[in-house]
Amino acid sequence: MAKPVPPPPVRHSRFETLVAEADAAPIDGWDFSWLDGRATEARPSWGYQRLLGERLARVDSALDLETGGGEVLDGCPTLPPLMVATESWPPNILRASARLRPRGVAVVSTSDLPFADDVFDLVSSRHPVTTPWPEIARVLRPGGTFFSQQVGPASVFELVEFFLGPQPLSTRESRSPSHAVAAASAAALEVVDLRSESLRTEFFDIGAVVYFLRKVIWMVPGFTVEQYLPKLRELHELIERDGPFVAYTTRFLIEAHLIE
Repeated sequence: MAKPVPPPPVRHSRFETLVAEADAAPIDGWDFSWLDGRATEARPSWGYQRLLGERLARVDSALDLETGGGEVLDGCPTLPPLMVATESWPPNILRASARLRPRGVAVVSTSDLPFADDVFDLVSSRHPVTTPWPEIARVLRPGGTFFSQQVGPASVFELVEFFLGPQPLSTRESRSPSHAVAAASAAALEVVDLRSESLRTEFFDIGAVVYFLRKVIWMVPGFTVEQYLPKLRELHELIERDGPFVAYTTRFLIEAHLIE
């Protein structure tokens, strides 16, 4: 009797391979090294981590909000005697705790500011989802500083609108620096520095897009590969034909002092 012939191996298309790989990649923490060689994003000229490190070295107490996996804070060479970081997403809490607690940082699992009034000389946050201006003012000491790099208006909206279609003006301008200045002023914080930049971003393959949208969850809320499979295939074909998909990231730096 002839031996049964095994079925031929399943051959996946390049599209299927790239999408499956990106859909299976871990997305905890705030480390984007998985995208190395697959996507690029220009960095703001001001160098937020360096500037933050300079400020941390000059104070006695500081609070870092939405610290992610603690990557930015850990990159600062000198931390003050009282250093607290908050994070609310469980995978990030574990990463931040492992990274920061050996350096004496108290990592608090919270999305609020459960601290007493007038405690911190400096409050910082890199890319906060929201900025609780009144609470920041409450926990700062008189003359204290809020220092933050934030996502600006219509950031990477070339990609967002590819999937969601044209967005209303109110959505495009929802992260305008002018809104931040007004909110700071209403909380008795005086803005002393405000800078904005638009930065070229390129996605070299569809896997990079899938990973980015899975990790930066507010870009296309509720994104899943299954839901957006036709649009992903369309974008894959566009990249394969025309080269990298280009979008523009917007960032602004804001520094404000609590009015004494």
